[in-house]
Amino acid sequence: MQGHKQYFINAERGVSLSGLIFLLAVLGVAAVFALKLVPTYMEYRTIQDAIVKAKATGGSVAEMQRTFDKNAEINNVSAISGHDLVITKDGGEPEISFAYEKRVPLAGNVSLVINYAGTTDKSGVVAAQAAASAN
Repeated sequence: MQGHKQYFINAERGVSLSGLIFLLAVLGVAAVFALKLVPTYMEYRTIQDAIVKAKATGGSVAEMQRTFDKNAEINNVSAISGHDLVITKDGGEPEISFAYEKRVPLAGNVSLVINYAGTTDKSGVVAAQAAASAN
């Protein structure tokens, strides 16, 4: 005998109202996190682009810091300034790196802490992190 499938005329399918409310709540929380975190990531990417431009201008350390500060002012970067950059000249070519901590308030006294770091060094070694851990 072959298996019989029973179909119920009154059988209901789909998402229940409580399931829909739960799903919308989860999506709402995810959207709030995204709205708070995306601007900090965009600022981080802007800082990375700014150190590449500062390195390309070359010159002295002060000139690279001024170039970074001008670019940061144009792009509304407030997390770090040119004086916060660690500029090393190993092998004759300058390498610029940075490391900073961003606190994003979530609700009440709850905050999310993000550590950002970047460098122009091809090896990926961030001199700013090494300097911060030495202190």
